[in-house]
Parts: sequence; structure tokens; C-alpha cells
Amino acid sequence: MNIGQAAKATRVSAKMIRHYESIGLIGKAARTEAGYRVYGTADIHVLRFIRRARDLGFSIERISKLIKLWQDRERTSAEVKAVALDHVQELRTKIAEMEAMARTLEHLANHCQGDDRPGCPILDDLAGPEEQSGSCELVHRHEATLHRHRHLHDAHHQHAHDGREGPVPHSHPHQHAAQEHRHAFVIDQHHTAWPKR
Repeated sequence: MNIGQAAKATRVSAKMIRHYESIGLIGKAARTEAGYRVYGTADIHVLRFIRRARDLGFSIERISKLIKLWQDRERTSAEVKAVALDHVQELRTKIAEMEAMARTLEHLANHCQGDDRPGCPILDDLAGPEEQSGSCELVHRHEATLHRHRHLHDAHHQHAHDGREGPVPHSHPHQHAAQEHRHAFVIDQHHTAWPKR
């Protein structure tokens, strides 16, 4: 099939098919005598694989690794699992950071009167000095870190509750509890610095 038909069959645009070929994610397409790209069944399978991986948020680098593993008959499932779990951790970190940003914006919105007056802490924060902006970024990091520590702390308790043997998440649960208190304190101190207007 030609590139248009391949795009329709895989839900990967013709532009992205050309891009994936240019960066070596897929092999060079066969060409007709007139120079048009043509794609066979194997090419379609790879493009569908890429599309599904992109839908799950995998980076191009990780997709490249997964394709190589998929095509390697001597692969181990442990290698595939490691790539997937690395991606899961990255997703959890991004989710925590986005939730932290949402909480910060919600806090600012709650301190905005939303009336006819021009004063607004949301604009004050956005236009504030660099150190204030840096402070917000610091809180985002603390909130994201707090989320990770709580996740690992829960994993420790679940592991102990299930009575499982084998490797457990790194660090001791008491250490996570102490770090949770420290990060929560920083977040609380930052939020109380915004008086209601």
C-alpha cells in the first residue's frame, strides 16, 4: 500500500511516517519505479506498534528500545518490564508535578476576590519577582517529592501486609515518614505566605 493507505490503516499520519523513517525508528520504505513509498504487512505492524506505544505516552527513545526487543526472539520479558516500569515512574512523577501545579493555581484562585477591583493574587504571582517564581517552582518540586515518598511508604506497608519476600522499595518507611513531614512543612509555609485579599 502507498503512504496514504498506510496512514489510514495505522492512524499514523503520512508526515509522522516520513519523520519516523528519517530518524531511523522504522526502516526505509521500499519504492516504486516512480519513487513512491510502498508499505508491506510487516511495515504496517511496526507502525501500529508505534501508534499504540505513543498512545501510552512512551518516548521515541523507549519505543525504539521496545521495537528492538519485540523483534528480538532472544529477548527476556524482564527487559521489557524494566522499560515499562521506568515509564510508569516517569508518568507518576509528571502526574504529581501537574497535581502540584493545579493545587498552587487553585490556592491562588481561592485567594482572589473575583470582584470588580483590579487587585488579583494570580496576576501578582505571575508577574512577581524571580525569587517568588522560584519559590513556586520549589513548592511544585516539594509536592511532587512528597507524593513519591507517600507512594513508596504505602508500598512498604503493602509489602509487609502481604508478607511477600524479595526486593522492596528502597529506603526505610520511617525515613519516608520523616521526609514527608519535611516536605509538607515547606509546602505549608509557602501557602501561608499568601494572605487573602
